[in-house]
Order: sequence, then structure tokens, then C-alpha cells
Amino acid sequence: QVQLVESGGGLVQYGGSLRLSCAASGRTLIGYVMAWFRQAPGKEREFVARITWGSGRTYYADSVKGRFTISRDNAKNTVYLQMNSLKPEDTAVYYCAAGWGAGAGPREYNYWGQGTQVTVSS
Repeated sequence: QVQLVESGGGLVQYGGSLRLSCAASGRTLIGYVMAWFRQAPGKEREFVARITWGSGRTYYADSVKGRFTISRDNAKNTVYLQMNSLKPEDTAVYYCAAGWGAGAGPREYNYWGQGTQVTVSS
């Protein structure tokens, strides 16, 4: 079992920045892929970014490439999502997820956090 707890959401103005954190506990994350998804009201959950815990390899959705950065801290068992140049269309509930060898589909992830709200005002 992996427990995930997100933090760092909030209200920010257009062009601002936020850093989300996802603290993981329960077991080693070696071999896992950690990802961030988001879901806006009335829309499906969409992939944002992922990082392979062991290699550190990252992958981003086109909509956030160049603005968001996913990273991990092995010692703290924590994944981060640094979000810069935020836009109103980034407004959503952001979820942290963990899955063994997972890709970009939400169904590939077994463990989910409770979500944290990010609101970008125009």
C-alpha cells in the first residue's frame, strides 16, 4: 500500500506560480511512476506530468510543457510539481498518483491522493 498526501494548492493570479507537494508513505517507491493529474469541473481527469522514481525520467502533457516541472526528493519520499506562468485554464483539482510502470492513463495508477485545489484568477 502507498499513501499519498498532497499540499500546496491555493489561489493565484494569472502568470503566478505555485508548488504542489505529494508526500508518499507505506512502501518503497523504487519501480513506481509518480504522476500528477488534474480535473476541472465537468471535465475528465487529465494527465499533467509523471516521473519514474528510480531513473528520474520525466514526461509532460503538451499543455504544461515548459511551464511545469515535476521532481522528486528521495530522502523525503516526496514528489513536487512546480507550476509557473499559470493560466486560468490550469484551474482544477490536482491529484498525485502512483503506479507500477504506469504511463499517462489514470487507470494505470493504483494509488491516489485526496487532491488539492488550484485556482488561477484572470
